[in-house]
Amino acid sequence: MVERQQLSAMDAEVLAGSAVPADSEEAVLQWLAGEYGLGYTPLDKIEPDRGLLARFPARILLKEELLPLRETDGVIEVAVSRLFATPGLDSLRAITNLKLSPILAPSEALQREIKKHLGVGADTLNLLEQEDFFQVVADDHHDDGDLDKAAEDASIIRFVNQVLGDAISLRASDIHVEPFEHELRIRYRIDGLLQEVPVPAQIKRFQPAIVSRIKILSNLNIAEKRVPQDGRIKIRVKSSDVDIRVSVIPMLHGEAVVLRLLRQDSGMIGLAGIGMAPREREIFDRVLEMPHGIALVTGPTGSGKTTTLYSALHQINDEVRKIITIEDPVEYQLKGINQIQVNEKAGLTFSRGLRAILRHDPDVVLIGEIRDQETAQIAVQASLTGHMVFSTLHTNDAPGALTRLVDMGVEPYLVASSLEAVIAQRLVRVLCEECKVEDTSARTTALRERVAALRGAKIFRTTGCKNCRMTGYTGRRAIFELMTMSGPIRTILLRGGSSIEIKDAAKSEGMKTLIEDGWRLVCDGVTTPSEVLRVSKDEGTDGFAVNA
Repeated sequence: MVERQQLSAMDAEVLAGSAVPADSEEAVLQWLAGEYGLGYTPLDKIEPDRGLLARFPARILLKEELLPLRETDGVIEVAVSRLFATPGLDSLRAITNLKLSPILAPSEALQREIKKHLGVGADTLNLLEQEDFFQVVADDHHDDGDLDKAAEDASIIRFVNQVLGDAISLRASDIHVEPFEHELRIRYRIDGLLQEVPVPAQIKRFQPAIVSRIKILSNLNIAEKRVPQDGRIKIRVKSSDVDIRVSVIPMLHGEAVVLRLLRQDSGMIGLAGIGMAPREREIFDRVLEMPHGIALVTGPTGSGKTTTLYSALHQINDEVRKIITIEDPVEYQLKGINQIQVNEKAGLTFSRGLRAILRHDPDVVLIGEIRDQETAQIAVQASLTGHMVFSTLHTNDAPGALTRLVDMGVEPYLVASSLEAVIAQRLVRVLCEECKVEDTSARTTALRERVAALRGAKIFRTTGCKNCRMTGYTGRRAIFELMTMSGPIRTILLRGGSSIEIKDAAKSEGMKTLIEDGWRLVCDGVTTPSEVLRVSKDEGTDGFAVNA
């Protein structure tokens, strides 16, 4: 049965006395529309007129869940989810003196469209505009006292909380607050791509107070607007802890803020859950059981390197091994593993912390990132003295990690004798199971003919639905390129060979490149060719658009 709290009291009473099988809200609304001669819309193909929306108070639209859709012959259709809850419509009629006609729509779709078209926090900013609690000042440092007071205003606090809550509910990894001359833009990074968030136009007026509120939460100096600042916020949402890393940088039209959201209780998926192909998984399992050496995971920021390493540590974490990590930041807390947080201000750097770790008799060491020659040298020495070392590095592919370490100042013979394996990885978006359809386009057919791995495969494409917010994708999966050190590869490295020679040798020994592993997910119906090409190098696929 549809939950009665979603209906007005009179709606529920009418429904209770009817013969309609109310197994969903949509069924109830469609029945009511038929009984009372009204229209019904799922709101999936209707785009409200922005000019029309501007004629109505956002506060009432949000409070009463009303969405004006279009005007026909002087009558404005207004989407509602509660037929007999009339005070909202009556208020709009009284304020605007317009003729309004209700059209029924599901409450979930209605709330989604209201947020989409009116913007996050529209009710809060509308209240600020009406009551004019304070005058926000932007650049004059003499007004910092007023700005501090403005940042502590309940409405600004509520707006910032709404943005944080909205980003967390949408699985965003980052929030970008970007000031421009006539607007303040807010974007969320969801599944690796930035998506603009609709916000009220008047938000620009409150930009300094919003930034100051974020600074207060992260214990930063609100009076300092000339230099970059970094801070941290820890919040709890529905008993889930979220660690937020805050970066504030002065821009031409004000301070820009980026907030990285780290969910502390995301759960450890384990190596079985990260999606390695059977061959790569078997090789990596063997690497994890080695008594000493270095294993690197490479890739750009946000490619899932830390998740892979944490999954590896989770697998080998037992009572006979001592595992110590040094990270910046500690993204997940691992039970039974000693974790150290880098603190540059206090002098606790990767290199200094690593030296201290080696005096704690560890069996396995995780270094969050090899950033400089000193850290690289200590990692090599640690591996040569009987420790298994895991770390990350920024390179485009697995073979490039060897030459990168040499470029950092590590002797080739030390790299050859200490490094055991390198994994390069990227994240591709996963097709939405609710709306994906087979791709029979000429372009995809031609790609299938050119790429041997795709011949005979059933390839899918995106369409978009409410389940995936019309993106066609929901969630991400990793693709991998795993290279192990062998005699021929060590020989190439010692004689100063290039990463291209190393890659050719690794491929001849069975290494699958990133794009080849990506084709595996395309054949499995997990992702699209355009996603694989977006995150990996184009190899023999000329003419296939990456944004297809």
